[in-house]
Amino acid sequence: MEWCVSIPKVELHAHLNGSIRDSTLLELARGLGEKGIVVSSDVQDVIMKNDRSLSEVFKLFDLIHVITTDHQTVTRITKEVVEDFALENVVYLELRTTPKRNDSIGMTKRSYMEAVVEGLRAVSAVDIHFTPHDLDARTYVNSVNDTFHGTSRKKIYVRLLLSIDRRETTESAIETVKLAMDMRDFGVVGIDLSGNPIVGEWITFLPALKFAREQGLYVTLHCGEVPNHEEIQAMLDFLPHRLGHACCLGEKEQWMLKSSKIPVEICLTSNIRTNTISSLDIHHFADLYMAKHPLVLCTDDAGVFSTSLSKEYNIASSAFGLGKRELFELARTAVDFIFADASVKQDLTEMFNSAAKKLDL
Repeated sequence: MEWCVSIPKVELHAHLNGSIRDSTLLELARGLGEKGIVVSSDVQDVIMKNDRSLSEVFKLFDLIHVITTDHQTVTRITKEVVEDFALENVVYLELRTTPKRNDSIGMTKRSYMEAVVEGLRAVSAVDIHFTPHDLDARTYVNSVNDTFHGTSRKKIYVRLLLSIDRRETTESAIETVKLAMDMRDFGVVGIDLSGNPIVGEWITFLPALKFAREQGLYVTLHCGEVPNHEEIQAMLDFLPHRLGHACCLGEKEQWMLKSSKIPVEICLTSNIRTNTISSLDIHHFADLYMAKHPLVLCTDDAGVFSTSLSKEYNIASSAFGLGKRELFELARTAVDFIFADASVKQDLTEMFNSAAKKLDL
């Protein structure tokens, strides 16, 4: 586990609010309890647990939805989540979040995202690079390399994905895409489709997703979280830049996926905790890995599922027999799948090459 923490890593499927610290969630829940908004005693035991049942997971998600409806809280969570990932040597992070409205306090989708950006600006424990104009790239990568000598603070690249919730209308989804276009200079690089997989229909979101791609935004889709072969095939036909999960694929869909070479964001702990897959023994990671399909290990909701990216690498090592070299290569190849420009990929590649030399890999 210590070795998994020490290597540089890339995180491409992290939901902002689901990555909240337990300590922060507990503090905020108590505050809402004092105001009579929630019954904090009902959730306190769940927050303190590490091995939560599916019903307890949903209970936390409901609580987080209530908590993340004011700007100050969104800013705080963003700051803490970025710092937590950076402190375990995540060097590139894509955070996804659904822009929220809260008319009672004047929160709009735009002001919600502005609160997220304020959280990025507030990061203080590490050095952060979240827009194309923050820092000279060559200076940045040299500083990152110095981190492994212990001579400078940890550094992290951060990019943002705006999520379209499956409960939304076509018009609302297009509004989210337009917001993403407006916020490119603040690190927004793409669009995610997520939410309850049994809600909504693919055709509802297709116009917005096509529009996003036409405008040069990257697109990733939560795909195959439940068996829905017609939708899964339609998603694969759309050829998104990446797919999340891709668990419940039939034989035809598996063939389509492998033929397409669409990178898959794998979230081992999440898949088990949500009962999407019954055990790691039958997880599709092994099949895709053996087929040399593009893969990247991710956390999904690190706070809710009591995990970290380092833990996900450790689990992959134990469950699938991957050695240090294989784990490092899995982390390094993830650079190929990031939603960032060539200069960022070059910087990260040089950083991984430098780390490989230090680790004698």
